[in-house]
Amino acid sequence: MSSAPAPAAPPGPVVALDIGGTKIAGALVDARGRILARARRPTPAREAAETVFREVAAVLDALADSPSWAAAGAVGIGSAGPVDAVRGTVSPVNVPGWRDFPLVERVRERAGGRPVTLVGDGVAMTAAEHWLGAARGHADALGLVVSTGVGGGLVLGGRLHPGPTGNAGHIGHLSVDLDGDPCACGGRGCVERLAGGPHIARRALDGGWRPGPDGDASAAAVARAAHAGHPVALAAFARAGRALAAGIAATAHLVEVEVAVIGGGVAAAGEVLFAPLRSALADYATLSFARGLTVVPAATGTDAGLLGAAAAARALP
Repeated sequence: MSSAPAPAAPPGPVVALDIGGTKIAGALVDARGRILARARRPTPAREAAETVFREVAAVLDALADSPSWAAAGAVGIGSAGPVDAVRGTVSPVNVPGWRDFPLVERVRERAGGRPVTLVGDGVAMTAAEHWLGAARGHADALGLVVSTGVGGGLVLGGRLHPGPTGNAGHIGHLSVDLDGDPCACGGRGCVERLAGGPHIARRALDGGWRPGPDGDASAAAVARAAHAGHPVALAAFARAGRALAAGIAATAHLVEVEVAVIGGGVAAAGEVLFAPLRSALADYATLSFARGLTVVPAATGTDAGLLGAAAAARALP
């Protein structure tokens, strides 16, 4: 394990926003990662652009009522993507009203002109884990969010590496099956197409698994069946684990990460995912410098997006 510094930080708290297809969360986060105030609104994901932004503004306004607001020196945003940090825009797949929406400019105006840092949600999770979670102390790390989709981010040389547009480390769209199914991104055989929650559920259904009396056909239901020993459910998670292992190994061979930290709803399945993933990793991470790669669950929980947005803001010069 290599020593790595914590992100450089403004002395006061920062404003953090975590924006996704179901919720818009905000917090004031101090230099030690403590949440001083928080607010949350549902995302009106199918509504017009301004309707969605009104909820972002409502979260910021609620935070502005906190005594800590005046001391906040910067704003960090972790958003579902794609994001474009150069232009300050977002085009979340699951928020169709936002296409090239100028989120940075609008948040800066609402936040009194404070500097704003924008990164993708996978990058934010990685930042959180490097600052306070399972990647802390590692100079080179890969973070993954395995949920409806598969996102990711990189820490290289002890620093968050969001890339020019804030999307670096997007492991979900590495192709690991050249003859695989088409992906929503336009590629084929992507990690996300094999390991995203809906695809795990579809694979199990195609294999003959059936939901219980409640009709729950989600990946979480498949995970429960796998824990109960259902062979088709176990096979669906093993396939997802193998796809993740191939993507993780490819990343490790390319940039020499030493740890992969996995969070998100699908990762909550635990060992029915992690056991086949670790087993398959030995088949893919074959070069000498990648064999010591470890895979661990994320530690920052449901606040990962907020803590990561704060960490990204604290990396401002």
